[in-house]
Amino acid sequence: MVSASVALLGAFIYGAADFFGGLAARRLRSIVVTATAALSGLVVLFALVPLLGARWNIEDVAWGALSGVFGVIAIVLLYACLAIGPMSILSPVTAVTGAIAPMIWGLTIGGENLTITGYAGLGVALVAVVLVGFIPGQGAVRPSGRGLVMAVGSGLAIGAFLIALDQAGDDSGLVPMIANRATNSLITTIVVTVMIISAVRRGQGAASALRAGGTELGATPTGHADLEHARMNVMTPTRSGPAGWGLAVVCGVLDVIANVLLLAALRLGDLSIVAALTALYPAGTILLAAVVLLERVAAVQWLGLALALSAGVLLALA
Repeated sequence: MVSASVALLGAFIYGAADFFGGLAARRLRSIVVTATAALSGLVVLFALVPLLGARWNIEDVAWGALSGVFGVIAIVLLYACLAIGPMSILSPVTAVTGAIAPMIWGLTIGGENLTITGYAGLGVALVAVVLVGFIPGQGAVRPSGRGLVMAVGSGLAIGAFLIALDQAGDDSGLVPMIANRATNSLITTIVVTVMIISAVRRGQGAASALRAGGTELGATPTGHADLEHARMNVMTPTRSGPAGWGLAVVCGVLDVIANVLLLAALRLGDLSIVAALTALYPAGTILLAAVVLLERVAAVQWLGLALALSAGVLLALA
């Protein structure tokens, strides 16, 4: 199935976007990275309109804007639950919930029908999501009820983002994604502006509101986060510098490419399959970290990567 291949490719590019977002968040606050990524992605989307088209109507704009709101909710809840920890448990919970919610929607309300091979592929994909998203070395710490609720809430918001995009018309072109990114840009820019004004009033200067000062998570506008590098970020304020802004822009460009592939996959195939494969986005982050930063990949994550490819093959044959 072409949609499965497109969705899996999009998932790996999502992971690449999160990798660069994580690096940017060593220099800039997470919300600043998210706002910059959203704005740069919006520019790319408008540049792609002549090539990919856009049919404007109120319904498709509304679905796109609603998906943007869900993306912001996912980011807020993601930060909140990961701040409570442990990430090694709450990260896979968020990813699995984000996959299961639209899968259930597609197979019930959406009326999608899969073969035995398809259902097997979904099962393998869910196991792969847990293994790939696992962060070793956190210790056996039981998560709090509050953390679990927030993790599930973040996953549901990510799932709702996918469901909302799937409701847009197949002939709407890039309109839903443009509305999504415009909504994201507006909300995050307002937040950053308020942060700058507050910093200036405290006499700390506008730059202090932009620099990372603590454990920061890079995030993409759809609510994903670079969890692999969350613990590597600096604990003291650093200079943002041009490198931080450049990395945030790269994050935004890659995220838009992944989103365009996601939109194409949704229009070519079933929501349940696309949701399961999109949730494998940490695979791209892990592979880039291994190649670029020479980080060690845990055996459990290698197993997850192998299962991810197996799930892609099974779902492509479904």
